[in-house]
Amino acid sequence: MISEAVIDRIADDIVSQGYCVYRDALPLELMRALAHEAQQLEMTPARIGRGGDQAVAPDRRSDSIHWIDDSLPAGKQWLAGCDDLRLSLNRSLAAGLFSFESHYARYAEGAFYERHVDAFRGDANRKLSLVAYLNEEWVDQDEGQLVLYPEGADPIAVNPAMGTLVVFLSEELAHEVKPARRERLSIAGWFRLNQSHSGRADPPS
Repeated sequence: MISEAVIDRIADDIVSQGYCVYRDALPLELMRALAHEAQQLEMTPARIGRGGDQAVAPDRRSDSIHWIDDSLPAGKQWLAGCDDLRLSLNRSLAAGLFSFESHYARYAEGAFYERHVDAFRGDANRKLSLVAYLNEEWVDQDEGQLVLYPEGADPIAVNPAMGTLVVFLSEELAHEVKPARRERLSIAGWFRLNQSHSGRADPPS
């Protein structure tokens, strides 16, 4: 699913700056299949927090989600490709990534996700966050950018155009999703270390 050149770029960028933004990183045929699958699924309001503290908080996050598993044909292919990426990053970075979880995310027009990080410092079961976009013919005027906030550097706005892949250190990089002028689809997930909580918290946007 992901070429060796893309994997090498991800590994290099994670080491050098803690994040990678790679446009046209993913095969168009698969991205279209994933987008079609996401459009057919019933989504539920996303929650914030973890374990027994999870709650719907539309003033902080207003997207809806559907967890991806092997029962979804395109999703199964996606999960297999991300597991290959996990193994490749473990070989190149000795990252110790143990597992991967992922969900579809649908942002209705005007939906958003406020600035946040995906893992608390010292609670490092989430190691790397990953976001992939499923929106064809997305233009700047559609807005809905993912904004990354690297420490000590200018913010980086990423258009959610189909095939764009973003990978970053879950504990380190604050980010947010700006409201869009049209529906916006993505896949979000994270690679975990072999540590876990009793509950499952939502991954990034």
